[in-house]
Amino acid sequence: MTTSSGAIALITGAGSGMGLETARLLARDGAAVVLIGRRQEALDAVAATIRAEGGTALALAADITRADDVTRVLDRVRSELGPVDILVNNAGSSSSVLNPQWLPHDEWRQVLDVNLTAVFQLTQAVLPDMLDRGAGTIVTVSSLAAVNPNLLGGAAYGAAKAGVRNFMTFLHNTFRNQGLRAITVLPGEADTPILDNRARPPAPEERAGMVRPEDVAEAIRLAVALPQRVVLQEIVVAPTRQRDVSADLEISRRTGAPADTAPHA
Repeated sequence: MTTSSGAIALITGAGSGMGLETARLLARDGAAVVLIGRRQEALDAVAATIRAEGGTALALAADITRADDVTRVLDRVRSELGPVDILVNNAGSSSSVLNPQWLPHDEWRQVLDVNLTAVFQLTQAVLPDMLDRGAGTIVTVSSLAAVNPNLLGGAAYGAAKAGVRNFMTFLHNTFRNQGLRAITVLPGEADTPILDNRARPPAPEERAGMVRPEDVAEAIRLAVALPQRVVLQEIVVAPTRQRDVSADLEISRRTGAPADTAPHA
C-alpha cells in the first residue's frame, strides 16, 4: 500500500500534460484526486477517464492566481472530501517574449502570478491542516530553468521557477520537523502542449528525445508513495540526450523586438 492510498490529492494544471498524468497515477494508487485548471470541459474529460478506471475525481475550474478562487476551491474540497493530504503545484505559464529587453511588464507579472504567487497562495491554504495533522506533502513542479536560465524558457519563467524552488526549500527547512514533506521537481525540456507556443515549435523528431509528461508524473508518484518518514527533497528529470538548441535561442533572442531594433548579442 502506498501513502497516497485513501489520501486527498489536489493537482493544479490537471487538464493536460504532467498534471493529467499525475492525477491518473495517484488515482490508480487510491487517492481521491481534485483536478484544478482553467477549463472545466478539459477537467471533466480527465475526471471521466479517472472514474472509468475506478478512481475518484472532483473537477473544479478555478483561477489559482486569485486568492478568492483558492479559498472557494479549498472550502469545496473540505466539505465534500476533507482536508488536502497532497498538494501538487503543477500549473505553469511562460511569456511569449523571452528576451528581457522586450518583455512586456504585464507578461512578467502574469508568469510570476501563475508559477510563484499561486503556489504560495495554495500552500498557505493547505498548510494549517497539514501542520495540525503532523503530516502532509507538497510537490511543486519547477524547472531546470531555475538552475540554468536562458532564452529557451525566458527571463520571467526562469525567475519564477527559481523563486518557487527557493520557496519549497524554505518550506522544507521550516516545517520538516512538523511532518511536512516539501518536494521540488525540476524537469528538463518536456514534450508538452506549451511547446506549440514557441517561436519555433520543435519538430516531432526533436520531441521524441524529450522528457514526456508521464515521466515527470512517475517521479511525483514515487516521491508521494514513499513512507512519510522519507522526503525526496529535489528531483531532476532530464532528457538523457541533450539536443542542440542554438537555433531556438537565437530566434528567442529576437522575438518581440521592435521592427527597427536589433537586440544586443
